[in-house]
Amino acid sequence: MPQFTVAIVGRPNVGKSTLFNRLLGQKQAIVDDVSGVTRDRQYGLAEWNGRIFNLIDTGGFVPRSDDVFEAAIREQVQIAIDESQVVLFMVDVTTGMTDLDAEMLELLRRSPKNVIVVVNKVDNHQRLLDASEFYAMGISSMHFLSSISGSGSGELLDEIVQLLPPEDSADGTENLPRFAIIGQPNVGKSTLVNALLGQERNIVTPIAGTTRDAIHTRYQLFGKDFLLIDTAGLRKKAKVHENLEFYSVIRAIKAIDESDVCILLVDAQVGMEAQDVTIFGMAERKRKGVVILVNKWDAVEKDANTHLDYQARIQKKIAPFTDVPILFVSAQEKQRIFQAMEEAIAVAERRRTRISTSKLNDWLQETVGKHHPPSVKGKYIRIKYMTQLPGHTPSFALFCNHPDDVADSYRNYLENQLREAFPLRGVPIRLHFRQK
Repeated sequence: MPQFTVAIVGRPNVGKSTLFNRLLGQKQAIVDDVSGVTRDRQYGLAEWNGRIFNLIDTGGFVPRSDDVFEAAIREQVQIAIDESQVVLFMVDVTTGMTDLDAEMLELLRRSPKNVIVVVNKVDNHQRLLDASEFYAMGISSMHFLSSISGSGSGELLDEIVQLLPPEDSADGTENLPRFAIIGQPNVGKSTLVNALLGQERNIVTPIAGTTRDAIHTRYQLFGKDFLLIDTAGLRKKAKVHENLEFYSVIRAIKAIDESDVCILLVDAQVGMEAQDVTIFGMAERKRKGVVILVNKWDAVEKDANTHLDYQARIQKKIAPFTDVPILFVSAQEKQRIFQAMEEAIAVAERRRTRISTSKLNDWLQETVGKHHPPSVKGKYIRIKYMTQLPGHTPSFALFCNHPDDVADSYRNYLENQLREAFPLRGVPIRLHFRQK
């Protein structure tokens, strides 16, 4: 994921969401003639000439308003400005310079960020002449465009791309395994990072939500070299009230996108809750490797079968993807935390597994021979051939005569047999059935 961020700001109803959709090349934000439609920040990825950057659409800025939504939007606009490297200040040529524009301009003058003025709705020669009044702002970088038709947007993107850091300015960590430590608030994510590093790298308090941003740390000890990403806790959406926490959740989700393996921490005293299952499903859908750590295990009363029963309950909740390493650790007491990192490294390596076509088809012939696909409406399904697809994670194409009629139960059977035959523990896989 790119670290360069561009924010679109301005007063209500100047066309920010329309420009946001235009730069993304898709309709992600809701657009309407009514003022104030956008109330939450929208995040997306924009690409131009092979360069990618984050794009943020904000709600309309209205200073000194008593409206509860407009007050929240002001806070969100400030967060977006702080988070970005470039700010697109959008104004409307049909209304000219307004008092609200002047208020926003004063706010941006106090910011050290690169500011580009975007004069919207300039779609004829008369409006191009009218737009000259905005030069009085004193900002040298200015573009005249129409976000609806797209005219002028290419020149704007050219300037944004010029401001991006050069691609060869990487810090040497681009090929390192990346482990995102995820979970609900206050399960011990920062404590785990500090325990691994042997120093107080991240602030730890008993208060849920202490970690606000995704913190990247390079680990270079005992012959291991990888990146640890400590993230903010992921609550249910209904419990995310303040703007700063919403920002933190977005950054945590970005950290999952950046990672190779997600290390999901579960509080042993609470058990695996519905939100933990939701976070697990997010990592699985994004096709990241997964390791589950049951933290605070030292605080649980145990007998000989406690960990087996606990493991069985977790596997029941995360089914059908149950082939996941589950370790019982204590970050506070440093119990089995280095074993957990060894497992995460192993999952990262398994995520890059490549299996030859000959081995796959030998396995397929034997597996289908043991248990044939059930017929559907009198149709006999015959799977003839299999190969691994190119990509960052294991995906397989299986060619058969009726690909749409393969039952989910048989898909699960093939996946389970594939996991038994090849090293894929902790790695989501995909089976794609195609017409032979």
